Amino acid sequence: MSGIALKGMTWSHPRGYDPMVACAQDWLEKTGVSIEWDKRSLQDFESFPVEELARRYDLIVIDHPHVGQITAEGCLAPLDVPGREVPLAKLAQGTVGASFPSYNWQGRQWAFPIDAATQVLAFRPDRMVAPPTRWEEVLDLAKAGEVLLPLRPPHSLMCLFTLCGNLGQPCSVEKDRPFVDAQTGVAAIEMIRELAALTDPACIEMDPIAVLDRMGENGARYSLSPLIYGYVSYSLDGFRANRIAFADMPVAGAGGPVGSALGGTGIAVSAFSENRDAAIDFAYWIAGGPVQADRYWRSGGQPGHAAGWEDEAANAATLGFYRNTRRTLEGAWLRPRHDGYMPFQEAASQRINQAVTSREPAAQAIADLNALFVKSFR
Repeated sequence: MSGIALKGMTWSHPRGYDPMVACAQDWLEKTGVSIEWDKRSLQDFESFPVEELARRYDLIVIDHPHVGQITAEGCLAPLDVPGREVPLAKLAQGTVGASFPSYNWQGRQWAFPIDAATQVLAFRPDRMVAPPTRWEEVLDLAKAGEVLLPLRPPHSLMCLFTLCGNLGQPCSVEKDRPFVDAQTGVAAIEMIRELAALTDPACIEMDPIAVLDRMGENGARYSLSPLIYGYVSYSLDGFRANRIAFADMPVAGAGGPVGSALGGTGIAVSAFSENRDAAIDFAYWIAGGPVQADRYWRSGGQPGHAAGWEDEAANAATLGFYRNTRRTLEGAWLRPRHDGYMPFQEAASQRINQAVTSREPAAQAIADLNALFVKSFR
């Protein structure tokens, strides 16, 4: 296959882009197949139509909630193809939490996890000896002006997901029952509202990258973000002025650090690719344990394979990022993935922010979210 040239699209952050470029160089040397990677912003990554990308790129890094939509559109190629049963089983066995099954829809595998993440806790280890483990402790730090919380859509909805799950009543992924339990949903909205009132109002427009950049600045007064997607880059020495450590999410319920809204990314192959087999070859290779536990994380990636999470050198280089957040990832909750979920995610996030920044009864917001969810099924 030497001489084949592929194009790939990923997201614009060192964690999303740098390992793809580094691994592509290794792949070129190994196979003679070149891959040119482009990148898009985090906001685009979470909302841009996958079908448009599939018509322009052979390889696409996607977010698992897209799988219902992309299956309906027929724009991605399934990766569980005949003759690859053994490597497919090995990838499945290497999952952390629900990362691998999150890309399985209607009985087919549409992507492989190359990056595993969920909402955890971020803190400045130079400012506190140990991170809080309970929600009440977070509020105490917020009252002292030390907390930031990313609430830019879709992250306000992710906070609602995580809190409902941790309180013991995860949101629904099916049309036939209410999206949010009324009592639990009201409690979660009130928790977000209480915390938001104690943080910088700018949080309503901040995503995790903005929050972590602010926390890592010299002279920053912020020590903590209690619900934020883990970003291993900020744990690396020299990435920002100050290193940020990560730990399991603070607990509000009685079941430990469970219910966090699963994130991460997967590598997918366009159904329109003229070099589909070559693209699938690369997807299997980059998602595998040997690459994930070595070249992928060493070039700035956040592995999606357990081999990377368990690598001693990876943990030593990142203030124990993987070891210290693994329980939360293993107990993470898989959000809805049906065709129609992506527009709902945006509308629901906006509705939550409206409630969080006003004095309206939280019960009205929950009723509206339940109605939006029913309408989201196509």
